[in-house]
Amino acid sequence: MPAGPQPEPIRFFGTTWVEHDGGYALLRVGLAIGSLATAIASALMLRFAYEGLQIGNVGPFLSISVVVLFAIASSIAFTKTWASFSRRPAPSSDEAALKGLKTIGFIGSLIAYFLRCLGEAPGEKLRRAEYERAQAEYARRRSTRTGNPATRRPKRKK
Repeated sequence: MPAGPQPEPIRFFGTTWVEHDGGYALLRVGLAIGSLATAIASALMLRFAYEGLQIGNVGPFLSISVVVLFAIASSIAFTKTWASFSRRPAPSSDEAALKGLKTIGFIGSLIAYFLRCLGEAPGEKLRRAEYERAQAEYARRRSTRTGNPATRRPKRKK
């Protein structure tokens, strides 16, 4: 195992994001297409559910409420997912409380993942900055060492 800090793997990409090797570009394209296809299929599924509400004749209030709920949940899920690619959540943040809302608005999360895959691996910029900072800190710590202190000669008394 090499000395120094190791890069943190990204889901689906592993550590290919470091050198952009090992099929990194193909993974990005494949995941972008997959997330877009999943978002489209999910939107169609929600459309069929809405048509079921229309067939069930539940009334305009419930139909509109369902559409508004999914639109709001998707927009919140999009913004939270997009923000999670550029910063780590605080330990006491509201991420756990919003897990259910992000599950309801899964289409927004899929679209955020698709858009991020167009430019880079989701979370790559954050992990690259952390990795480069850790490497620089490791190099600084290693370069300031002067050797084994046990082999030094004792200081002369005056």
